[in-house]
Amino acid sequence: MDTLPILFTTAVIGGGLYWFICILGSPERKGKRAIDLSGGSIDNDKVQDNYNKYWSFFKRPKEIEKTDNVPAFVDTFYNLVTDIYEWGWGQSFHFAPSLPGKSYLEATQIHEETAVDFLNVKPGDKILDVGCGVGGPMRAIASHSGANIVGITINEYQVERARMHNKKAGLDSLCEVVCGNFLEMPFDDNSFDGVYAMEATCHAPKLEDVYAEIYRVLKPGCLYVSYEWVTTEFYDANNKVHVEIVREVERGNALPGLRHYSDISKMAKKVGFEVVKEKDFAKPPAGPWWTRLKMGRVAYWRNHVLVVILSFLGIAPKGTVDVHDMLCVTADYLTRGGEAKIFTPMHMILCKKPELE
Repeated sequence: MDTLPILFTTAVIGGGLYWFICILGSPERKGKRAIDLSGGSIDNDKVQDNYNKYWSFFKRPKEIEKTDNVPAFVDTFYNLVTDIYEWGWGQSFHFAPSLPGKSYLEATQIHEETAVDFLNVKPGDKILDVGCGVGGPMRAIASHSGANIVGITINEYQVERARMHNKKAGLDSLCEVVCGNFLEMPFDDNSFDGVYAMEATCHAPKLEDVYAEIYRVLKPGCLYVSYEWVTTEFYDANNKVHVEIVREVERGNALPGLRHYSDISKMAKKVGFEVVKEKDFAKPPAGPWWTRLKMGRVAYWRNHVLVVILSFLGIAPKGTVDVHDMLCVTADYLTRGGEAKIFTPMHMILCKKPELE
């Protein structure tokens, strides 16, 4: 006699779990479901060990500063976080200024299109995306400009994801993805009509090293634009709170060390670039870039509960809970950095490689 209520309760619980796991919290550009979370190229049974290895770098800060160690450090990070980024954030792993009347997705696309517009590219031009991730910006920029985009990322799993997304979007004829280290790129000298980097070169232990490589592959007379993660004029190295915020931003994003905004143009000029323009896109009249993080705190909590459940059931790899928790903590420190005006992820620098004499 109790069969009907039991069946009804079971159906409600089952339907609720399905909705919670498979539907709720999907990113604006769907790419990953919660039940498909993985450790990228890392075997599922080794995710926890690799997470522990990632954190061990910070116990030996001098090791992070060594150029030879950084690629493996960054590769491990993106194996751990790529699926979570796609599931909870979308296919563009960067920030954008909040724009009145625009969704986060729309503001992100405008921010990407603005970058390539600086380069004055034409349909058919060959453009390099330095640190392309899973290719969200690449696809938006290819659609907007008609240019041929070549992306490079250190992480093989991101290469696979980007190629899949490119084909699904019908843009694989315009978008190519290469696995490689942007400190030693597998491209000929003077081979690109333009280069852009969307919050990617912050992973370089020495900015001049990656800028020198970009300079090498860029054609004379052509332009390079980058959105850089930097500390601002309001950062005080003697302020313990400021130091804590920056340290945690670095730890939660695989950064060898944040640079001060005033150092960016110096490094560009050091390798031979002419600096055409600099601008912090986080400054007014732009809306706060961290609004998305702040408003997403409920979603972070909800998603974290879901990750815990999936890990407990053995669906998500052991260690996924720790990775998601790290990203939740990092989001809070990023927000604090934005509110204190001591950090910006979108200091734009536009550079030109001089014409041949």
